[in-house]
Amino acid sequence: MADPMVFTSSDEAAAMPEVDPGRVREAPKKYQGLRMFMRNKAAVFGAILLLAILFVTFILPFFFSGERTERVGSIHLAPGAEGSTTFGTDYLGRDVGRIVMQGGSATLKVAGLAALMIVGIGTTVGALAGYYGGWVDNILMRFTEFFQVLPGLLFAIVIVALYGPSTTTIVLAIGLIAWPTIARLVRAEFLRQKNLEYVKAARAIGSSDARIIFKTIMPNTLPVVIVQSTLVMGSAILFEAGLAFLGLSNPKDLSWGFYIGANRSYFLSNWWGVTFPGLMIFFTVLSLSLIGDGLQDAANPKLRGR
Repeated sequence: MADPMVFTSSDEAAAMPEVDPGRVREAPKKYQGLRMFMRNKAAVFGAILLLAILFVTFILPFFFSGERTERVGSIHLAPGAEGSTTFGTDYLGRDVGRIVMQGGSATLKVAGLAALMIVGIGTTVGALAGYYGGWVDNILMRFTEFFQVLPGLLFAIVIVALYGPSTTTIVLAIGLIAWPTIARLVRAEFLRQKNLEYVKAARAIGSSDARIIFKTIMPNTLPVVIVQSTLVMGSAILFEAGLAFLGLSNPKDLSWGFYIGANRSYFLSNWWGVTFPGLMIFFTVLSLSLIGDGLQDAANPKLRGR
């Protein structure tokens, strides 16, 4: 008689719980994109740098009392000098550090709103052109080319000069000249994917065009859009800084570009008034560029598993 405490191989197999093979395969891939991003040290550095800049510009100013435009000492005091502040004073005796910290919120707000506008217009135009093709594609692409060949800075100057230097006009000016790149990228993705099997299956079950565009194909184009969005954000910051440097921004905001322009005449005697806001622009754009590179690696299936 067999020992009741001894299990045969068939008994052990029956006693083991069933495991879904698909779940076993998918589990390691669930956070593969995040792991790829975290393995990119430059991208992680960029993310940390951007978080630090956001903290300095949006949160840290709340810990200071008084107005940023109030005079705190004599004019043109160097950083660390007697009677000066940590970052020195400008040509009106104001604290350069506080103005740079709080002025960054204006620059980042304009750049963020402009990036949203760029992505919204570009994604919509590119999706419609790539999905429908034919005369729809021809019309939308000719429309795209019209904005693509416009002299960007000159067009933005005209818009701001006509309607006044405000956040709305600057966002509108930047958004109208920068969306064609996103549109062409999204169009290319839709042209590549609209004839794939999963899209044909969606058509076969009676899905509407809107559902196929926004629910079926669009999620697969998001990696491209997200990567490009980080680069668009950096370009918007530089563009806003250029307009503000020329005086085409709201002077009450004291954005980084405007403050550089206001201090350019005193550069030889007040280098810190130009250097510190310039460094903030540089590090912000650098962080977005590094994050974009990391997201591109994370979204690239050829790099996964390495």
